[in-house]
Amino acid sequence: MNAITSCEICRNPSTVRVHPGCEERLDEGLAALPGLYRELEQHLAPGRRGDSGRTGSRTAPLPVNARVLDLRARGGIEGVVTTWERDARETLGWDPAPFRGDVQQTVDGAAAFLRAQVPWFCDAHDAVYELAQDIRRLRAECEAIIGGDRPPRRIPVTCPCGTILRVTLDTPGARCPGCEVQYGHAEVLQLPMAERSAA
Repeated sequence: MNAITSCEICRNPSTVRVHPGCEERLDEGLAALPGLYRELEQHLAPGRRGDSGRTGSRTAPLPVNARVLDLRARGGIEGVVTTWERDARETLGWDPAPFRGDVQQTVDGAAAFLRAQVPWFCDAHDAVYELAQDIRRLRAECEAIIGGDRPPRRIPVTCPCGTILRVTLDTPGARCPGCEVQYGHAEVLQLPMAERSAA
């Protein structure tokens, strides 16, 4: 009988190192990044800042959306996936990644490499949680820009020790800084909402 521990990614109880669903979500996130990189090109123009078009600054606004530019430049999406590819190759004792071309080609190649290594990351890599968090955050940021969505609203919940935690509906879990208890996704969402301060 397998001992019950916790999933390395979602921190919920598990008899395997990583839940199959968490492994699948990691793979889906990696698979989505090349397409999101391409779609971001359509969002390079800066967003409107009100009817007057004034920015409140004495300098002219950038002619591009800086967030999109950062994500599409070397060091953005490319920086995240190539850093994880380099880590995997060094850990496994493999040759460095080949030169792939421009940023888009590099994102495509590194994401494909990482997808092929998802089972290994989930079975053996000490930092699979950090990889999953990086990919989830990157995907969410890109989708928010493309879809025009606002970032998810944080909800204050109260730990039994009295500490207030701020979580979102997609929070994978949280550690209470007050009592050091680790909550999984379902557990943290079952904590009672914090009472509003009296005005």
